[in-house]
Amino acid sequence: MSDLVFRTAARADLPAVVALLADDVLGQSREATVVDEAYERAFADISADPRNHLVVAEQDGEVVGCLQVTYIPGLGRHGAERALVESVRVRADRRGAGIGRALMTWVVDRARERGCALVQLTTDKRRADAHRFYIGLGFVASHEGMKLPL
Repeated sequence: MSDLVFRTAARADLPAVVALLADDVLGQSREATVVDEAYERAFADISADPRNHLVVAEQDGEVVGCLQVTYIPGLGRHGAERALVESVRVRADRRGAGIGRALMTWVVDRARERGCALVQLTTDKRRADAHRFYIGLGFVASHEGMKLPL
């Protein structure tokens, strides 16, 4: 896995990231298959915000994974900052090779270096494989999350 590189996503990576987001059962119903104005706007907003980072995993010159991390300041936990990880994806033909584990280890290490008190994420209740994956990394299902689609 020494040829795996984690870096901030560039605009040229956007088609590969969008493809990763759409390449699963849930993503097929909520993601577009091409980069449109909405994705362009979101990418520009993420890139301009110093607390948001879209990260890609690159192997052999190809984007094989991604995630977004947002650093959230807060008063709770004695003013602690937390890292929120979302949109974790590994390309279907590379799953099971340790890329997801390496990507999550990398982002947890960055959060720790930054001084975050915790790393949190949400995962859809229908993603049983993802739940096992995150539990295997030491995450604990300690809270019940709720969402209100708008």
